[in-house]
Amino acid sequence: MPRIAEARAGAEPSSPRQHERRRSILRAAEDIAAETGLDRVQMHEVARSAGVAIGTLYRYFPSKTHLFTAVMADQIEGLGARLAEVPARESPEDTVFATLAGATRSLLRRPALATAMIQSANVARASTVPDLARVDTGFLDLLIRAWGVEDPTEHHVARLRLLTLLWYGVLQSRLNERITPEEAEADLRMACRLLLAPGEDDGT
Repeated sequence: MPRIAEARAGAEPSSPRQHERRRSILRAAEDIAAETGLDRVQMHEVARSAGVAIGTLYRYFPSKTHLFTAVMADQIEGLGARLAEVPARESPEDTVFATLAGATRSLLRRPALATAMIQSANVARASTVPDLARVDTGFLDLLIRAWGVEDPTEHHVARLRLLTLLWYGVLQSRLNERITPEEAEADLRMACRLLLAPGEDDGT
């Protein structure tokens, strides 16, 4: 389990070279965590693999919590690009289900990395880990697009927030092998239909 993040945010890159260093760090962290799991990730090993000084790594990511929350934010943005062309299904809620099922399959291809990201995001504090907001808004935007809501209300957002929390639980249960792939998909499909069914109060 990662330690609670240090009470400071990491530095933000400003130049193309700094952005490339940050990307190199994230790629190295992904590959190492996918092989070893979060507990065995060593920050100096990440720095060495990324080709940066350890001080540079800590300037951008003060802790493993910062590092793997940033990895998760990048993964979600990548998912958004890859799943943007999910074909529309019979209903908007079925399209959202297809998007969530695709995200689940993508993350489960590297289960140790998925576990590292979820554990880190679970202990991160929004006040000191700015990438946590990227995780939340990135996934919300992905689901709003899949749902096809052009002008979402607070009620839309609340329903998707509940669905996202449920999806995290289903994903964690799959990682722990507590439920089968078939059970996970059935649970997600039911959640989408219950939470996203058309309602008179918000026009969906």
